[in-house]
Amino acid sequence: MQPYNKNLKLPSRDLRNNMTDAEQLLWQRLRRKQILGLQFYRQKPILNFIVDFYCPTVNLVIECDGGQHYTEDGLEADQARDEALSELGLVVVRFSNRQILTETDAVVEQIYLYCLKESP
Repeated sequence: MQPYNKNLKLPSRDLRNNMTDAEQLLWQRLRRKQILGLQFYRQKPILNFIVDFYCPTVNLVIECDGGQHYTEDGLEADQARDEALSELGLVVVRFSNRQILTETDAVVEQIYLYCLKESP
């Protein structure tokens, strides 16, 4: 189990109950071990962050990025976050919400190929 800030439990629950359209669409393709029988978790607290999706078996974090992630402050915050997560041995893969909504199969294929390469 990855270390996490226990104060993020309730906010992560709120995020699970209020997912964006892109997150909902991607979750429909990740849930119930649809990719190689791997378990994914949504809105998972890790360190002081809540990651959109997490697969512990292959140490994969998937982020669905809205417009705020493409501002100067957003890019800077994401870089610091990604570095902190990578220090735990996690790989962060980012997709824009638009990409998830318009190229869902291609996004799922990229996730599948990564998992195939990394799964035990």
